[in-house]
Amino acid sequence: MQLPEDQLRAGHIPADLYRQIPPGTDMRQVVIVQQAPRSYTGPIVLTLLITAGSVAVLLVIAFVAQIVAASIVSVLSATCGVSYTIRRKKEPRTLKK
Repeated sequence: MQLPEDQLRAGHIPADLYRQIPPGTDMRQVVIVQQAPRSYTGPIVLTLLITAGSVAVLLVIAFVAQIVAASIVSVLSATCGVSYTIRRKKEPRTLKK
């Protein structure tokens, strides 16, 4: 039992705590309260939620930008006669034998 936590788990009072107890105290009525170990689930869940929220915001921004671009093209083509075409990349021709 090297650590004070080990001594407390075994039911022993470490010497440094024993010196802090006032003289004349009934040791059978002394209760030592330990701090609970830290839980990491809260920060992990918070990090995952922030990441998922950031991805969702970026997807919404991309979707809105696509809609705005399409509406600008449709308005310009209807009013000014400007058109926008998307050309597919042609496949390279193969030599025939």
